[in-house]
Amino acid sequence: MRNKKMDIRTAIFLAAVCSQTYLQYNSKNGIFLVPQHFKIAGIIDAQAFGNPLERFGFILESDRSIIVAFRGTGSAADFEVDMTARQLPFPYARNAGLTHLGFTELYSSCRGALLKLLNRIPGSKSVYVTGHSLGGALATLAGLDIALNTHHKKPRIYTFGAPRVGDPAFARYFNRHIDLSCRVSNQSDIVPRLPPLIYQSPKNDKFYYYLHVKGEHKLNFKGGSISGNHLLAGYFNALAREDSSYAATMCSQPAGWCPVRVRRRP
Repeated sequence: MRNKKMDIRTAIFLAAVCSQTYLQYNSKNGIFLVPQHFKIAGIIDAQAFGNPLERFGFILESDRSIIVAFRGTGSAADFEVDMTARQLPFPYARNAGLTHLGFTELYSSCRGALLKLLNRIPGSKSVYVTGHSLGGALATLAGLDIALNTHHKKPRIYTFGAPRVGDPAFARYFNRHIDLSCRVSNQSDIVPRLPPLIYQSPKNDKFYYYLHVKGEHKLNFKGGSISGNHLLAGYFNALAREDSSYAATMCSQPAGWCPVRVRRRP
């Protein structure tokens, strides 16, 4: 299926939304800022390999749209998820290829509540699924699952600095069933190059094969370090430069909710 074109303003807006998943996680009470015209429809709690539940994102709803947003790595348990790169059959569709064990198990821990909530929201609303880093991997899995197993059949998926999620068969299956996939990737960021195309597990010496899903939108910014090249704020600023007037206006509603304040272009 041919991929639809990324909308730059949507990408800027969703990158700002993703920044709030980190504020939510780091806030003692899970508080975060909600963009104008949206309300909180639900909170995403997930569990990594039997560890305690963690806040992993939220669902926002407006009169016309739904946003499902996932955060990236934030705890030692999350790093364990990232490193568990063996594969298993994607559990929520037949013959859909193999996916990363850690990402899939983490997504599975929040799937039931997420799909139940989405199925209560009218299917006429547009659904956007988004995430940064590990959150981008979760968004990829969730987006395909939503398309196949809810009445929201055409979710639009925007990820930022996401790793590879599955094998070539999974990538082909995803590409056939998802109309719009936008995978924003900084060329200096190491995370989108992980897991490697050919991964040998230290657990069993078995080889696993990885391939990205469609829709890459390339950025090229330097963050000054390996971690700096991956920061969501860097992704947001690079995207915002492509439409700085829109970004400056959007960031004022509410004030301070964007990861970096952007000046309007003269």
